[in-house]
Amino acid sequence: MTDPRILVLIPARMAATRLPGKPLADIAGLPMIVHVLHRAEAAGIGRVAVATDTDEIASVVTAHGGEAVMTSPDHPSGSDRIHEAMQKLDPEGKAEIVINLQGDFPTITPASIREVLPPFDDPGVDIVTLASQIHTEEEDLAPSVVKAIGSPIGPRRLRALYFTRATAPYGNGPRYHHIGLYAYRRAALERYVSLPRSPLEIQESLEQLRAVEAGMRIDIMIVDSVPRGVDTPPDLETARSILSKS
Repeated sequence: MTDPRILVLIPARMAATRLPGKPLADIAGLPMIVHVLHRAEAAGIGRVAVATDTDEIASVVTAHGGEAVMTSPDHPSGSDRIHEAMQKLDPEGKAEIVINLQGDFPTITPASIREVLPPFDDPGVDIVTLASQIHTEEEDLAPSVVKAIGSPIGPRRLRALYFTRATAPYGNGPRYHHIGLYAYRRAALERYVSLPRSPLEIQESLEQLRAVEAGMRIDIMIVDSVPRGVDTPPDLETARSILSKS
């Protein structure tokens, strides 16, 4: 039995700029979106569904035993897409926690998905996300690697202060690679999608700064590794190499 209080939603669309059609790209004999679906199901924390605007993606998901929900093609972000999906799948409002799991994380572990839940024991937490410690200079300097900056508040847990593409914070000490998986309290997701884009969100091109600028509390759980996101053809080949060995 899945927990009706938790909804795991995987936004997926075909129109990716750098790798069109990537949700259906074959990785070790399965479409990428199916790998993500299976890992979300293996986490065993709640109802799982793929939110998409494409019939072909929905058909592949249902053919592999998953649940799909059709959403508008006009959403500006994955958060807006999962908000619509939440309203369709749970109009009675039973779901208290909504997880936005990117559909291009085929190597994410079920354990990492589960890590977003413990901080919600604190009623002051609005959103939870993940990060992993940076260990290489290349990762440290790359603008494509978003850095999560926060104050430690417990073992492997930070309260988020900022997110940036710059190398930060300055000086000696750990820096963290942000992982774009988000868990929202339902009310927090409702509020987030109602807000206009914020100045720092626009400047850094990072959606989570909208929540930071609005004073919403984001906690960060530190996990051991960063799942390989698939944004480019080389990323796809890396994911194929990893999953063909598993």
